[in-house]
Amino acid sequence: IMYAAFLFVAVFVGYAVGSAPIVSYHYGARNHAELNNLYSKSLRLIGVIAIVMTALSMLVIPYVARIFVGYDAGLFELTSHAFRLFSWSFLLAGFNIFASGFFTALNNGLISAVISFARTLVFQAVCVLLLPALFGVNGIWFATIVAEGLACVLSLWLIYRKRNAYHYA
Repeated sequence: IMYAAFLFVAVFVGYAVGSAPIVSYHYGARNHAELNNLYSKSLRLIGVIAIVMTALSMLVIPYVARIFVGYDAGLFELTSHAFRLFSWSFLLAGFNIFASGFFTALNNGLISAVISFARTLVFQAVCVLLLPALFGVNGIWFATIVAEGLACVLSLWLIYRKRNAYHYA
């Protein structure tokens, strides 16, 4: 599941890394109108890509699972079911990855690190420990969705809080 997820998440990482120099340039040039334009268009693009990737992941699950675990029917079914749950996290992952990269581009590594650290370690660890107790084995797969949701709330709060300081909204 993680190998397949890396393929999907790489799209968001690529966009965040690729757009960062453009964001930095316009921020440094104090071109607030273009910074706002980049920010707005990026959010819309990430939203569309997130929906497409989530739908695409639902369609390719059997093929990807067969590559990795096709030798065992039970494991294949478990992997397919788990990936169907896990893939909903793609709806939020792009926003969190972009928010972290956006703050790095704005020369605020601390906020970028907080988003990244909270998303990948704090929220994920807490969810992996708590959700299986509530939902059984499916709680493990829900953990990523809930962790991305919590990270999205944090990202949105930080974006809202810093909007006037960086003039992107």
